[in-house]
Amino acid sequence: MAIDKTKTAVLVIDVLVTEGADTLYNPSPEEARVVENSVRVVDAARAAGMPVIFCDDAHIPGVDKELELWGEHGICGKAVPNPALKAGSGALDFIIPKRRYSGFFGTDLDLTLRELGIDTVIAVGEDTNICVLHTLADAYFLGYKSIVAEDATRTFLCGTQEAGIEHFVKCYDSRIATTDEVVAELA
Repeated sequence: MAIDKTKTAVLVIDVLVTEGADTLYNPSPEEARVVENSVRVVDAARAAGMPVIFCDDAHIPGVDKELELWGEHGICGKAVPNPALKAGSGALDFIIPKRRYSGFFGTDLDLTLRELGIDTVIAVGEDTNICVLHTLADAYFLGYKSIVAEDATRTFLCGTQEAGIEHFVKCYDSRIATTDEVVAELA
């Protein structure tokens, strides 16, 4: 797996902590692994001078359709990137709030990536079968290549981790790697 660091960005999808009641983002042992591996990928990308883009739920209570389906979660002003990721501390860190599953839908993610000259994204985050899947679907539809750090993602709401990864490979031509493999490539 060869990564062109000048044309690749890391997408951190919904690796969040929340304030107050939240129906989805609750700490768990599985999430600790995702956070730890996401931090490793983010740190390696920053060291390589690559963009790190945080695509984070920022739902508006009483407005966003997604809240009708999943309950109150990822509320704007109450959900922030996990502090271990130090979002905003890198020279090329960007935080792009999203109100739907995909980091591209209704945001300026595509514009930001294009202005940075990016043609490949490395995805970490959660939920594999919802927000990561829909973000990678849109990435594929928009012509981006994708790499998924499998052990820096997790499924906890819908389907299985294995099915999500299979979907990425078969439907979006994603390359699947471990965190160790991604970090080694970015060194």
